[in-house]
Amino acid sequence: MKKILLSAFLVSFVFITVLHAQDPTVSGMRDAAGRTIAKDPNDTIPQVWKKGGLFSINVNQGALSNWAAGGDKSSLSVAALLNLYAFYKKDRHIWDNTLDIAYGFVNTTSLGSRKADDRFDFLSKYGYQLGKGKWYASALFNFRTQLTKGYAYPDDQPKVLTSNFLSPAYILLSPGITYQPNENFSVSLSPATARWTIVNDDVLSDAGAFGVDPGKKAKTEFGAFASVNYKANISENASYTGRLDLFSNYLHNPQNIDLFMTNMLLVKVTRLITVSLSLDMIYDDDVTTIDADGNPRGPKVQLKELMGIGLSYRFKN
Repeated sequence: MKKILLSAFLVSFVFITVLHAQDPTVSGMRDAAGRTIAKDPNDTIPQVWKKGGLFSINVNQGALSNWAAGGDKSSLSVAALLNLYAFYKKDRHIWDNTLDIAYGFVNTTSLGSRKADDRFDFLSKYGYQLGKGKWYASALFNFRTQLTKGYAYPDDQPKVLTSNFLSPAYILLSPGITYQPNENFSVSLSPATARWTIVNDDVLSDAGAFGVDPGKKAKTEFGAFASVNYKANISENASYTGRLDLFSNYLHNPQNIDLFMTNMLLVKVTRLITVSLSLDMIYDDDVTTIDADGNPRGPKVQLKELMGIGLSYRFKN
């Protein structure tokens, strides 16, 4: 009953916030989200840094009582996303930095609490323009992990620990060249990239998870790397952001290319309400999966799709 009352309160709060948009606080937030800053025509100094971000939170709740069609008595899902960016450009120098933090969980009467999303991804890329063209000598750094423990849930068996904070974590350092004709599209290529896989959890390390040798907490790889980044404003209210990373390990099975791909589509309904759709795809030849019986299986394509509607707030300098 407490869960139902709490869920009802959360839903009521969201609807009241939307319906009473004339409240000074809400109106101020709404105006700030849609405000554009006009540049002083007398200001001839170019803007060196472009900084900003997006914060969104989606909440879904349901409750059943004596429902003849059946179903869980209560369900609650929450998903939050924070995207930050800082882009530098001056003379021949460019320096792009992005940070994505996402977390979500689902709680139902029959299944309890389970994680639905968990991502921490920091990307930094520096480039020095070659001549007057669109090619840059570049260096790329990427750190990617998750925040909390992850489990597999075999049928009629206890849950199985499959991941944890810094288990895995991926650190990538990639010098090379970048083709960047504009701020919305870039391709980075490197024939000499170092990648480290970290498994800091003792249980997972002892099991040799994510390709590390059993008992070891890190694995070093050396190979070729390519990264494609693209973003576009599809319409006045819709935007898309995508990224594709490919890595071939020279030291072991170079023909088996690791893939990491993210896609995010945002559609603004109002200045504070946004519909989001994300699709992530991962293939890593060193990562095993868990089948329905709790047994380890070979590497497979991993897919994650999330769709939600909730509050969002954009900010920028």
